Amino acid sequence: MNDIEKQLIEDFSLFDSWDDKYEYIIEIGKKLPTFNPEFKTNDFKIKGCQSSVWLASSTENGKVIFNAESDSVIVKGLVSLLIKVLSNQEPSVILNSKLEFMEHIGLMQHLAQTRSNGLLAMVKQMKLYAAVYQSQLQK
Repeated sequence: MNDIEKQLIEDFSLFDSWDDKYEYIIEIGKKLPTFNPEFKTNDFKIKGCQSSVWLASSTENGKVIFNAESDSVIVKGLVSLLIKVLSNQEPSVILNSKLEFMEHIGLMQHLAQTRSNGLLAMVKQMKLYAAVYQSQLQK
């Protein structure tokens, strides 16, 4: 996971302005895999996001797989960044992640307060899913 975060930090360092960084975030969001419509329900909707965001998870070979969708292009890009870092990781790795890339690229400082809150709500939900899978592994 550290390698993925380092790569994101490097990728974002290539851009001089936040307008360019926002465009990059939007481009990343466009590459998000298709979201299964059966998960577009309130059960999978992230609470605390101004935009609508749905997040589903599953496990494969002991690793958590995330998939998401949003009605906002920027939020879709933000959740894509999280998925890039956290998906295909073991639950314990997700639970212990500090997601330092967000600080290094200046994400929290450049997002509106409502977007920052939404981003933190997405992180919280991903860690909740990981906690559930972790508890299942310990049984």
